Amino acid sequence: MHRHSKDGVLDFKQFLMVLRRRWISVAALVLVALAASSAITFTRTPAYESRAQVFLTVDVRDTTDAYAASLFASGRASAYADLASSTELASRVIDQLGLDLTSEQLASRIKAEVVESTSLIELRVKDTDPQRAQLIAEVVTNEFTKYVEDLEAPTEGSASQIRVRVTDEATLNRSQVSPDVLLNLVVAGLIGLLVGVALAVARDLLDRTIRTADDVAELTESPVLASIGFDGDIKSAPLLTDLGGFAARTEAFRLLRTNLQFIDLDHQPRCIVITSAVPGEGKTMTSTNLAVALAQTGRNTLIIDADLRRPRVASTLGLDPAIGLTTALVGKTEIHDAIQVHEASGLHVLASGAKPPNPTEILQSKITQDLIKRLRSSYDMVIIDAPPLLPVADASVLAKLADGVIVVVRHGRTTKDQVNEAINRLGQVGGRLYGVVVNMVAKRAVGSYYYYYYEESSPAGRQATGKSSSSLSGRRKA
Repeated sequence: MHRHSKDGVLDFKQFLMVLRRRWISVAALVLVALAASSAITFTRTPAYESRAQVFLTVDVRDTTDAYAASLFASGRASAYADLASSTELASRVIDQLGLDLTSEQLASRIKAEVVESTSLIELRVKDTDPQRAQLIAEVVTNEFTKYVEDLEAPTEGSASQIRVRVTDEATLNRSQVSPDVLLNLVVAGLIGLLVGVALAVARDLLDRTIRTADDVAELTESPVLASIGFDGDIKSAPLLTDLGGFAARTEAFRLLRTNLQFIDLDHQPRCIVITSAVPGEGKTMTSTNLAVALAQTGRNTLIIDADLRRPRVASTLGLDPAIGLTTALVGKTEIHDAIQVHEASGLHVLASGAKPPNPTEILQSKITQDLIKRLRSSYDMVIIDAPPLLPVADASVLAKLADGVIVVVRHGRTTKDQVNEAINRLGQVGGRLYGVVVNMVAKRAVGSYYYYYYEESSPAGRQATGKSSSSLSGRRKA
C-alpha cells in the first residue's frame, strides 16, 4: 500500500492520517480565523433595526374589476419598495428630524421588501441606537405613505388611486442585528477549518520526506527494521547504558537487534555497515547503540568507526579517538592494541584514529580489506559506522566488504529522492540493503511504522511482496 494513490488523491484512511499528523497547523489556522473574526466583530459598532409594514390597496370605486385592482396594487408594490430607499424620501425624513446625515447615508440604512404574493411592503431601518432606529422608522413610514399617494395623484390636489395603510407600527428592538457574533465566529471557524485542511492535504501531497512505512515501501522492498522515537534527552544520555531497561529508545534498539536475527536465516550476518543518505540523520548514534545492544546479550561485538572524515564513535562512548583504524593500518600500533573496550557494555571499539588526507583511497586499499576480513572472523558481529552515501564514496566502498547495509533515515527530514539515490548507489556496487531504520520519529507518528510490520504479516502480503524473513520479528512485535 502506498501513501498516496497513483492519481495523487488521498483515500479516507490516508486523509485521517494527514489530519492526525498536521492537526496542530489546522487548529492554528482555525484559531487565527476566529481571532481575526473576533477582532473585526467586536470592534464594529453594533446596529439595531426597527421594522414597520404598510399595505397598498386600490380604490375599487374607480375600478370595475376588483381582481384587476389587486394585481395592479401588487405590481405597484414592487416599484414603491424600490422607492423606499430613494434619496428624495431620505431627504424628507432628514428635514423632519434634523438628522446630521446626508440623504445618501440615510438611504443606505433604509430597506424595503414586498411580502411574496401580496401588496404588503416591509420597511426596515438600521441605526446605532435602537430608539433612534424606531423614531426614524416611524417617520419613514409616514413619509412613505405620503410620498406614494403624492405620486399616484392624477393631478395636483386630486385624490390618489392608491391607498397606503400602516398595518404594523415601527418596532423597538433592543437586540443588535449586526454584527452577528455567533454567525461570524461560526463562519470564520469553518473557513479556517477548510483552509487548514486544504493546506494540510496540499502539504502532504507535496511533501517528499519520509514520514510513514509506506514511503519506505515506495522505494525498496527491504523492510523497516525499527523506528526510533525522538528523544530530547539524547545529548545528555546518548547510550542505552545511560537509560533504563524500559525506556522507549531501549525497546526500539532491542527490536532492531532482534530483527537482525531474521535478516537471512541461511547466512547469518557477521559484518554490517550502517550509513545514511546525508549527514545529520543519526547514523552514528544508531550504529553505536545497536552495537551496545548486541554486546549486552553477551555476543562478542566490535564497532569500527570508518567515518574517517567526521569520526564520532569514540567520543560518544567516552573513549580515546586518537588510536584506532588508521594507526593500525599504517603500522603505528598492533590491531589488538588499537581496540578499546567500553566497560559499561563490554563492547569492543576500533576508533577512527588520526584523520587521513585520502579516506576513500585508504578504505579501498587491500590492507583495509584484509583487516576487516580478519576482524569479522574474530567477532560474532562487526558493526561499521560509515559516512553518508551521497556526499562521498566511502560507504559504497565499505558496502562491498560487509554482508549487508542498514540505511538510517530521519523522519520528516530525509527526502524520498535522497533515499532513492542512496539505494541506487548501493545497487551500483553490489551492496545488499538489509533494511531501513527510521530515526527521530515524532511520538504521534511512531505507530505508522509498526503498521508496516502488521500489514506484511498476512500470508498473502508475504507472497505478493516476496519479502524475506527479515521482518518476522517486527511482525510479531506489532
